[in-house]
Amino acid sequence: MQIWKGARFTYTSPMARWLLSRPSSTKLFVGGLSYDTNETVLKDAFEMHGEIIEVKVICDHKSGKSKGYGFVHFTTEIAASNALKEMNDKILDGRNIRVQCVHKR
Repeated sequence: MQIWKGARFTYTSPMARWLLSRPSSTKLFVGGLSYDTNETVLKDAFEMHGEIIEVKVICDHKSGKSKGYGFVHFTTEIAASNALKEMNDKILDGRNIRVQCVHKR
């Protein structure tokens, strides 16, 4: 429920406050990757949770080797949320990965 107060809306409903305060993102940070994990492996591991826009494994610009982390960008918050719940603390390429939401600043 919104109540108009001057030039701003005040949200009085607990549900409205929860929806606005909850972490939401379609982009996930994936840490703890094996240095052998590439974008194809990362995409294959996450695509069962929803449609993916982009997968990026961050590499050293000189050596071209993985730095051990990357990002998975989903089309929907629901897919990202499901992937976060299912993939955090799982084993991928022999390593225990950490998955977190990326929040826009």
